[in-house]
This record gives sequence, structure tokens and C-alpha cells, in this order.
Amino acid sequence: QPGGCPDREVAPTGAAMAAIPEKLARLLEMFSGIEDRSERIQLLIDIADRFKRVLVPERLATRPYPKDKLVPGCESQAYVWAEELPDKTLKYYFAVENPQGISAMATSVILHESLSGAPPEQILRVPKDAIYTIFGNELSMGKSMGLMGILAMVQNYARQQIARTGNPAAGGV
Repeated sequence: QPGGCPDREVAPTGAAMAAIPEKLARLLEMFSGIEDRSERIQLLIDIADRFKRVLVPERLATRPYPKDKLVPGCESQAYVWAEELPDKTLKYYFAVENPQGISAMATSVILHESLSGAPPEQILRVPKDAIYTIFGNELSMGKSMGLMGILAMVQNYARQQIARTGNPAAGGV
């Protein structure tokens, strides 16, 4: 396939998806069934339209955002924060400084809605190639690295939370 990555590992299906957060597993299943590129693009635009709901609140950060929250390699200048919830899981917030960063915004909404409140160990099981399931194989190398970088930062927060709480099952399984 043009622009595809035929030798890459694909996102989990069936029983393997049970190891990742249920909301994300359902979303990946839905995206894997979308064959029409224009339908996928429109769905991602619609998701990105919800970005204001996941924007980092002022109580956590204001511009200029700290460099340690910046996603390395993301062309859209995406930032990621995590806030601990009472059950010791995390809620994720984002900023995307490039107003044209629709893919970064859509990724942020998807990760906020499907991973916030999920057990950290399940978040660590999400394969980076889930980004290809969501966006399709047409992603450029640069864009895919940036979007995978957003996921990697979320996973790093989950890893830190496990280390901090000393409980790999924080939030319950």
C-alpha cells in the first residue's frame, strides 16, 4: 500500500484488546472497520472539534507552557499533563499550539476520553501502532512520530504513577 507500513505490528484485536482500556479497545475496533479514507478523515475532524474539552485547565498550566510538557518531535507543538484522581488513576489534559494541528487535537481527545481514569498498567499495554489503527496507514513518518509521542507521554505519566503509588493495579482492574 502506498504510504503504508506493511511490516509493522498491528494494534491488538479480540482477546488481546482486553488488556488495554475498554473505551480505547472499542474505539480501535470501530476505526479498524473504517475502509473509506474520507469517512475516517471526517470522523477525526469531528473528534478534534471536541478539543476544548481536553485543553489543560489554567489551574494546571498557563502559557508559555513548560518545555517538560512538550511532546518531542510533534510538529503541532503538543503538550501533555496528568492530574491524579481520588482513585489514584490519572486524568490527561493537552494543549496543541498549532491551530492547524487537527491530528494532534484528535489524538488528544481520543486519549483523554479513552485513557483518563483507566488503570495505569492497562495504559502501558496500549501499542504505539494504535495510532495507525486510528489514522490509517497513510500517515507520514513525521506525523506518526509526533502522534506516537503524545501516546508515549501519556504512558510515561502512567509509568510514573505506578512507581509513585507502588501499586501496578492502581485504580483497580
